[in-house]
Amino acid sequence: MHQKWLHTTEVEVETINSKLSFYIETIEVSRLSALAFYAAGESQYKGQRFFWQNREKTFTLVGLGHAYKIENNSGDERFDQIEKQWKELTKNIVKEETEPQPILFGGFTFDPKNDKNGEWDRFPQSFFSVATYQLVIRNDKAYISIHLITDQHNSLKEFEQLRKERDQLIHAAQVKELKTYSKPLMTNYREPFKDEYLQTISTVTNLIKANEAKKVVIARSLEMEFQDTISSPQVLSHVVNEQPESYLFGLEHEDLLFFGASPERLVKVENGQAYSSCVAGSIKRGKTAEEDQLLGESLLNDAKNLGEHQYVVEMIANTFEKNCIQYKVPKRPKLLKIRDIQHLYTPVEGKLSPDATILQLVKLLHPTPALGGVPRQEAMAVIRQNEYMNRGLYAAPLGWIDAEGNGEFAVAIRSAALKDNKAYLYAGGGIVADSEPISEYEETLVKFRPMLRALGGQLHE
Repeated sequence: MHQKWLHTTEVEVETINSKLSFYIETIEVSRLSALAFYAAGESQYKGQRFFWQNREKTFTLVGLGHAYKIENNSGDERFDQIEKQWKELTKNIVKEETEPQPILFGGFTFDPKNDKNGEWDRFPQSFFSVATYQLVIRNDKAYISIHLITDQHNSLKEFEQLRKERDQLIHAAQVKELKTYSKPLMTNYREPFKDEYLQTISTVTNLIKANEAKKVVIARSLEMEFQDTISSPQVLSHVVNEQPESYLFGLEHEDLLFFGASPERLVKVENGQAYSSCVAGSIKRGKTAEEDQLLGESLLNDAKNLGEHQYVVEMIANTFEKNCIQYKVPKRPKLLKIRDIQHLYTPVEGKLSPDATILQLVKLLHPTPALGGVPRQEAMAVIRQNEYMNRGLYAAPLGWIDAEGNGEFAVAIRSAALKDNKAYLYAGGGIVADSEPISEYEETLVKFRPMLRALGGQLHE
């Protein structure tokens, strides 16, 4: 096992409640599969793991165990509270230039005011953690850090135990990394509230015609049942293999795994530069290259989809204008093609103002018109009134931030929640004045496909 020791740091951290020590030790390791490292934590850290890979595949992150959790149910204050606690925890960290820092990973639920019961019942409005064992793969180099955050004065013995366990996890990941996983066996699937969903589309189009909103995103779920309980590594392995062009993520919380393959960046911050992407308006892929091109061209010229897309562009550009020294937005969208669907796509980037932060941008951008609607408050009120489910983390910001304020959040679409032997898949679409229930329903079927395939299911459309 080739390992290169980088160094160990101890930091005194003053938090609101106590004085903590933050111990960090990082080593560089060779040849390690991120998924195998995630799977190595199955027996000891099930319910306390996360997985993330960016769209470009230049950054992969895996966390096993909770060295520290930051969570709250603080409604509109939740973004500020997470930011404040993270700054307190990391303000004294000193690190070498070349090595990864501690990373906080997690997500904010779509709507803290939604109180509908279901699979998200025990999930907080904001849930983030620093992993006990953090794997970062960047530029083909793999680093594993141990994080110990404690109020104990002498932690040498505990840290020695963590080192021993780290080496066992690395060994397990390197020796067992060739494991392949079969597809789960689905025994049943149902579409909860299908008739109500179709009726809701009619209701919402009438509200829009009556000028109560311009656009509202309405979502629905699909429930799958399986013969056996499915493991997190099993389902993530299929998502990773089948959706390479998307953000790939998995977040465990107790007995729930939320996972997905999202095409959509909410915001990325790197060394003071901010990036976002407007993804709204979609059409299916063609069966041939020619058909695919025709479908793409029709999308680029479709007034309904272009209008929907423009709402998102205007809102994100407006946010960048207020938080950046300078920013740029292309005049026309291009096509973003992924395995099952093609979208209208406009990238936005800018140089952040000195006082702007990634979590402030997340707070201002969520929910974009692509997932909520226009105007935002009116659309959210319509969603609360008319949607028959709790979205939880679906369509919400999920991602990471480091101690220097760099990070990235995706919009958690093309996603599902797994609990025991059931999976809940989510999909939605933008409703405007001339939307039709059946075509909106069919659009959700296309959007269900990536997670449905990963879970071994098929829709007979």
